[in-house]
Amino acid sequence: MFNPRAMLVIACVGTLAACGSAESAEPDLSHADIANIKNLRSSFPAPFKVTDIGPTGIDPKLFEPQKLPPGMKFEPPGCAEFASQQVLPKGVKGNMSAITAEGDGNRFIVIAVETSETVPADDPPANCHKVGYSGGAVRGLVEVVEAPKIDGVHTSGAHRVVQTAVNGKPATGELYNYVAKFGTFVVIVTANPLVVPDKPIVPVNTKRATDLLTEGVSTVKG
Repeated sequence: MFNPRAMLVIACVGTLAACGSAESAEPDLSHADIANIKNLRSSFPAPFKVTDIGPTGIDPKLFEPQKLPPGMKFEPPGCAEFASQQVLPKGVKGNMSAITAEGDGNRFIVIAVETSETVPADDPPANCHKVGYSGGAVRGLVEVVEAPKIDGVHTSGAHRVVQTAVNGKPATGELYNYVAKFGTFVVIVTANPLVVPDKPIVPVNTKRATDLLTEGVSTVKG
């Protein structure tokens, strides 16, 4: 059975802070409301299956960094921290609201968060824009991808690929994350291909994902 809250774990963990835009103009947040993220339902016509969650308190488990097996080797060696950096700093409190949609071979999750304090907009060093890691039966890649530019908002994008073995057979997972930070608000868009038996994997529609980030910021601002 589809569990939208469980899918949020996929969306939040292990996000690389990527280069994006950080405009000097301060956005007007006087009418901002994370509950407005549900208005994005109109972006997913039938036959998309859509579910919304919240507003509810932030579940810190959803934003913990991805746990990798011990002994991982990273390339470049000094980029391990950025390959497993999380979206929200540890201990940040606040509320979140989300919408999930499945259709056209993809799963999209949009999360709006209002935090107790401004979330820093950190960018990785230039040499950490493409980080590979390997160890045992696991290998993967995290790379910076282009994110939409939004006035007064710091945006970032990352693409993650993980290869491992399941029951002795190779398995590959892919995930795109786009993040927008403005004031005490954060909007996160995650997109990944659905695994459907006897059907080919559909490439992630990154255009829809980046559009959702822009739309998500706009609708949260009110």
